[in-house]
Amino acid sequence: RVIAETGAGQHGVATATACALFGLDCTIYMGEIDTQRQALNVARMRMLGAEVIAVKSGSRTLKDAINEAFRDWVANVDRTHYLFGTVAGPHPFPAMVRDFHRVIGVEARRQILERAGRLPDAAVACVGGGSNAIGLFHAFIPDAGVRLVGCEPAGHGIETGEHAATLTAGEPGILHGSRSYVLQDEEGQITEPYSISAGLDYPGIGPEHAYLKDSGRGEYRA
Repeated sequence: RVIAETGAGQHGVATATACALFGLDCTIYMGEIDTQRQALNVARMRMLGAEVIAVKSGSRTLKDAINEAFRDWVANVDRTHYLFGTVAGPHPFPAMVRDFHRVIGVEARRQILERAGRLPDAAVACVGGGSNAIGLFHAFIPDAGVRLVGCEPAGHGIETGEHAATLTAGEPGILHGSRSYVLQDEEGQITEPYSISAGLDYPGIGPEHAYLKDSGRGEYRA
C-alpha cells in the first residue's frame, strides 16, 4: 500500500500511475480546496484507481494533506509506504525527494549546454515547499556564475500576512519533522499560508533552501 499527499495534483497523478502499473493500493490525500482547484487531476487519479481523500481540516490545503498522510502512515506503518512529494518532513525525506527531482536540473543543464553552448545566467523556479526548485538548483550549485533565484508567493501582499513567502517573512522553526524557516506567530504557532496557486500555499520550506538562503548562494523573492 502506498500513500501520498499532493497540492496541485501532479505528484498524486504520478504516484497513482506507478501504483496502477505495479498493482498497489493507492491513497492520495489532498486538501479540499485543492481538489476543487485541480478537479482534472483528481479525476485522473481516480481513473488510475487511486482513492482520493479530500482533507477538510485546517486550511484544507497542502499542509493539512501532509498532516493526514502522516496520521495514516503512523497508524499503518507495517504495510504502508509514504511517498512524500515535497522536500519537507524528517530525514531522509528532503534528501530523497531532492535526489529524485534532480532530473529537472540535470536535463536543464545538459540541454542548455547543447543548445546555447554555455551555462545560463540564472536558474529561476517558483517555491512552495521547494521540491521542483531544489531539483533545478541542485545541478547548478557548483556553478558560481549561475544565480539561483526562488520566487515565493506574495499572496495579497507581505504586509497583509496573507501570503506563503516563507523565506521572505518566516522564522526558524520545526514543521513536519524538519527544522527550517516557517510561517509562525509570536508564540510559535504555525500560521495559515495563502496563495491562489495550489501547491505553493505551504507554511514551510525545504531545509536545503534555508541553507542556500543563509549561505547567500540562493536568492529568494516574493
